[in-house]
Amino acid sequence: MTFHRYVALGDSFTEGVGDPDPARPNGLRGWADRVAEVLALQTDDFGYANLAIRGRKLGAIVAEQLEPAIALEPDLVTIHGGGNDVLRPRVDLDALARTYDDAVARLAATGARVVMFTLFDPGAGGIYGPVRGRMAIFNEWVREIADRHGATIVDMWRMRDVEIDGAMDTDRMHLNPFGHTYIARAVLEAVGVEHGLEDVAIEPLPVLGRRQAWAANARWTREFLVPWVHRRVTGRSSGDMVSPKRPSLSRLR
Repeated sequence: MTFHRYVALGDSFTEGVGDPDPARPNGLRGWADRVAEVLALQTDDFGYANLAIRGRKLGAIVAEQLEPAIALEPDLVTIHGGGNDVLRPRVDLDALARTYDDAVARLAATGARVVMFTLFDPGAGGIYGPVRGRMAIFNEWVREIADRHGATIVDMWRMRDVEIDGAMDTDRMHLNPFGHTYIARAVLEAVGVEHGLEDVAIEPLPVLGRRQAWAANARWTREFLVPWVHRRVTGRSSGDMVSPKRPSLSRLR
């Protein structure tokens, strides 16, 4: 298939956090840029906008990004949200689903191909283990919404052929460059676009001894977890001073 106007909506996942590139807006590349790079090769009139901002919850994504996205008249839209909501101490999953359903309905009504994502399966242990059930319920809502509106699903929950830890950045919250490449391939294949992206072989992380694991966890807690909790407690977001990296349609250079 050939797409001419691609708009990406979402949070840090879509902005590209974890895949640094100083030459790009916001200093990030990410899977959406990688998708756009492939799509740009298919037509001379291709345009790409990325409205995603790190830290955004689903309500803010819809309030800030939906209308600008529709105004750009895309023929391909990707939207990812809800992850930051699910991680909060309290969340109304049913209300979250209604917000998502309304947004996807409006996007689908434009005639654009809409692509949605489930959240990844964190497994029973680790820092995300306590909210794994929430994530699974939210994912069922995502699948139902996609079915209702004819959206395409990139089902990260069911991606069992990749070592999750090896696809994550050192902050354990975002994808690394290998993970972003993996998702770019999955998106392109989901919408039926041929690509030349190489298959990603993600190596498992080395097995650490007890002392090494303790030191690594202590460093992660100090550098990433404590600042994240502090932002939650003070009502701030990592995206408070961040603008969309590609607010209008343009060709990647």
